[in-house]
Amino acid sequence: MPADPAVRPGAPTLDDESVLTGEAVALDLRPAGAVIRAGGAAIDVLVTIIVGVLVALAAARLDLDEAALRAVAISLVVALIVVLPTAVETASRGRSLGKLVMGIRVVRDDGGSVGFRHALIRALAGVLEIWMTFGGLAVLIGFLNPDSKRLGDLLAGTHGQVERVPRYEPLSFGVPDPLRAWAEVADVGRLPDPVARRVAAFLRNAAHLAPGSRSRIAGELAREVAPYVSPVPPGDPEVFLAAVAVLRRERDLAAIGLVDARMRALAPVLEARPNGFPER
Repeated sequence: MPADPAVRPGAPTLDDESVLTGEAVALDLRPAGAVIRAGGAAIDVLVTIIVGVLVALAAARLDLDEAALRAVAISLVVALIVVLPTAVETASRGRSLGKLVMGIRVVRDDGGSVGFRHALIRALAGVLEIWMTFGGLAVLIGFLNPDSKRLGDLLAGTHGQVERVPRYEPLSFGVPDPLRAWAEVADVGRLPDPVARRVAAFLRNAAHLAPGSRSRIAGELAREVAPYVSPVPPGDPEVFLAAVAVLRRERDLAAIGLVDARMRALAPVLEARPNGFPER
């Protein structure tokens, strides 16, 4: 089946694995990889061990008998590997020191924040897959799962989500110099919105493409755009696409300005009280 021309490359699609909200909106989630999750877990384990050693040294200074020391040791282990992770993830909505350092967060499979139940299930499963197997079971399941979920995630219905993303840099440029005269008489009003979005996506990602792929995609897009542009200028396809994108942007900005001006002109009428309407 041919690809839908209205869907740009890389855009989230409504397939069987898409996550939908109650309003039928597809969530573009970025699951964290197994390596980055292992790094965050290693930091959490190291911090837990340091805290456990400090507490154990403090308890050793107390004058306790053997039974009391055993009770303290068991309580300390339970507090460190079950109670503490559960409390931290519940209070921080899926964050911990290791996850904060690695820029990830544990969320529900529908994208919502985790609660006490999810954190408790993950902590109980972590006793087996992290502490009893020294992380081997968690790493194995994480590498085998397409979303890098460990056993605790599978039982709790959660996954790790990347939150630290590169800062968005808006792309802004004017009409290329070779096409300034053409831009004064060009008509791009018939260009469909899906095609315009694909052109904008190409211009945003052009710098990251290989030269051969960049030239090929620019040529294909230029041939797709040409039937909706009059007249079609000769020259480099990428320069042509850049000029079309700028004209389209200016056209949309002018349309938004007209609508805004019209609404400002109607504001006194829309906000005024009807004649004879009593004040309340």
